[in-house]
Amino acid sequence: MLKRTIYIGNPAYLKLKDNQLKIEDPVTKEVKGSVPVEDMGFLVLDNPQITLSHPVILALQQQNVAIISCDESHLPLGLMLPISGHVEHSERLKHQINCSEPLRKNLWKQTVEAKIFQQKEVLRKLDLDYTPLIKYMNEVKSGDSTNMEGIVAQYYWGKLFDDFTRERKGDAPNNFLNFGYAVLRSMVARALVSSGLHPTIGIFHRNKYNAYCLADDIMEPYRPYVDGLVVDWMNHPESTHILDKPAKAHLLQLATKDVYINGLQRPLMTALSITTSSLCKCFTGESRVIHYPMM
Repeated sequence: MLKRTIYIGNPAYLKLKDNQLKIEDPVTKEVKGSVPVEDMGFLVLDNPQITLSHPVILALQQQNVAIISCDESHLPLGLMLPISGHVEHSERLKHQINCSEPLRKNLWKQTVEAKIFQQKEVLRKLDLDYTPLIKYMNEVKSGDSTNMEGIVAQYYWGKLFDDFTRERKGDAPNNFLNFGYAVLRSMVARALVSSGLHPTIGIFHRNKYNAYCLADDIMEPYRPYVDGLVVDWMNHPESTHILDKPAKAHLLQLATKDVYINGLQRPLMTALSITTSSLCKCFTGESRVIHYPMM
């Protein structure tokens, strides 16, 4: 069953009863909602007046629910995951650590190719010129040594938005992109842990200050799905340039967005599990192909 994303943007007290997450008004004590913990995949906390008990945290971790906390700008800031999400975690981690440099470079080549393909599809669906991306996709070398990812990014963003500079902060569409990417990063990290992999040990990203290097690697071909949702929202009649609740609700549809992977239509959350499982097989030597969706 597809796991649910629960977003809480108002003051609330969260408690556990009969393995149900109870969402209670902290003043009136009225129960505003109830969700089976086993149905949850993500819990997004977006209000400074949210309180949750330790039994709630334990129950969520036992069900591999990712807890995402947002800052005063309403952007995801923290992520809590269980230490081990798979019975063979130790064995799989050993293979991940021992991954050879040639394999890392090959996996990154596949990842960049998949990202460029997805960017091409975004432009195609918007009736924008995507033909240069076909050429760039076929020119990606091992480890992306010629930085085709960066070359494509300049062309892609120039076509997608007028007078746009990609920034970690700033007005729309950057605020929408940053929120969507942060949620996506959390989703990828959860899928990696579920596959017995550690999100810190990357195949390309290796910043010692980054606790999610592998998540940042694997999310790259999935970023264009966020881009597409942002474009849709920017064109929506109810859209403003503010990252408000309607905007977040739209972007949180990411988890259930249908994608095509291995010739089948699957929700994006399920596709992530297929991708991370195939990555694990690459680390163990069972395969050399990492499976990414094809729009």
